[in-house]
Amino acid sequence: MSNGQDSKNRSVLYVSATLALLFVAFSIFLPTQMSKAANAVLAFLTTNFGWLYLLSVFIFTLTVYSIAFSRFGKIKLGKDDERPEFSNFQWFTMLFGGGMGIGLVFWSVAEPMIHYVSPPVGQGGTIEAMLLAMRLVFNDFGIHVWIIYTVCGLALGYFQYRKDLPCLISSAFYPLLGDRIYGPIGKAIDILAVFATIFGVSTSLGLGSSQIANGLQYIWGIESSPGLTAVIIAAMTAIFTLATVSGLHKAMQAVADAKVWLSIAFMVFLFLFGGTVFIMNIFTHTLGDYLQNFIGQSLWMGNVEWAEAWPVFYRAWYIAWAGFVGQFIARVSRGRTIREFILAVTLLPAGFSFVFLAIFGGAAFNLDALSNGAIQAAVNTDYTTALFATLQQLPFYAITAPLAIVLIVASFVGAANSATYVLGMLTSGGDMNPSKKLRSFWGIAQGAVTIMLILVGGTAAIKTLQTASIAAAFPFMLIMLVMCYSIYKALSEEPL
Repeated sequence: MSNGQDSKNRSVLYVSATLALLFVAFSIFLPTQMSKAANAVLAFLTTNFGWLYLLSVFIFTLTVYSIAFSRFGKIKLGKDDERPEFSNFQWFTMLFGGGMGIGLVFWSVAEPMIHYVSPPVGQGGTIEAMLLAMRLVFNDFGIHVWIIYTVCGLALGYFQYRKDLPCLISSAFYPLLGDRIYGPIGKAIDILAVFATIFGVSTSLGLGSSQIANGLQYIWGIESSPGLTAVIIAAMTAIFTLATVSGLHKAMQAVADAKVWLSIAFMVFLFLFGGTVFIMNIFTHTLGDYLQNFIGQSLWMGNVEWAEAWPVFYRAWYIAWAGFVGQFIARVSRGRTIREFILAVTLLPAGFSFVFLAIFGGAAFNLDALSNGAIQAAVNTDYTTALFATLQQLPFYAITAPLAIVLIVASFVGAANSATYVLGMLTSGGDMNPSKKLRSFWGIAQGAVTIMLILVGGTAAIKTLQTASIAAAFPFMLIMLVMCYSIYKALSEEPL
């Protein structure tokens, strides 16, 4: 590789790292001002463009499925004779592990209860409110999540593995920009993706560590404090950094497998002891309700304030993650056909999430009724303890509560692994196997950023970080709309 290319590689690394450090410095020394600025930007975007977030994801949906069922579906993400690098099960665990982090566990009980008490329409605390709550949770963690990731993953996988372009977000725009992807425009796209990834992972690290700290207090009475949270962050950072340095075929694969198997174990346990018939009834009804209302729910703005706080917020959050998740799922999907890629990525992890949410949410509703509102009360007091409050109503709590903490750690580490690996790719000119030194740098940097913010500003600083990353999703959403056109234009020129 030429020195000129090396310089370009370093430019993305240096600029993105500098921007991140400046933001953290301002957040530490001017926390109130930064919080106000970030909240003002996010409020402006969601209030005036909330409709665009929902409409854009619907456009993504139409785009990917029209491609999947068109003549382009048989094209491979790679050369015609390439075979997949991973087995089907390994592929699924890495798709799910890289694309769904701690949010599924964090909100699996808390969000259904929140919507049950305060639904966007109708009376709270009723059977209707409970069924609506489950459909809303399906909408937030279902197919739309994976549609967003698929757009990026499809474009990146196609241009990188079939057209031999660098493993960079900017490569997806080659049909429109040509060699200008190697210039300032392409670098700006890559820097934006790095910026959103750093803060997206740091936010999840902060929220996940807070849930663990509160869980330790809930289970064993260990006082939750910024110092304890910082220790937890340091421990999780060490785990995911070491796993990322080991590579895709070693600890990263092991973490992904462990996350899925532990999730399955909890699902079986809750299914058997949390009210099997009740769970099956609520799953069946919610799945049918979700599928029947898919289009309407995708674009629903009937309660604007509620929509901005939940579906719009989630769409923006997933778009902020789309750059690194898309790059990661493209990396592990080389050799798959476009049809296979789209259908597997959008349906398999979403289907697993539906079963997971129905079991956790259904068990929580059933146990809440049997305990005269104990889980609902816990959520109202501190929603980070919702999972532990649910497990407390079941046998073997002394075993399942610590295992729940392990699940939280595994869920975060799985997503952080992929993010750190992709950060190395994006800041090394698209190297598919970035150096261990660079992977270590990004792992440690994400943990250090989060620890500094927690110690100085507490969870409020993490909220500011989250707000900023979601605000950064707006320009990336526009980039993804252009990406849809770019991939369609390139496929139209493919000889078939």
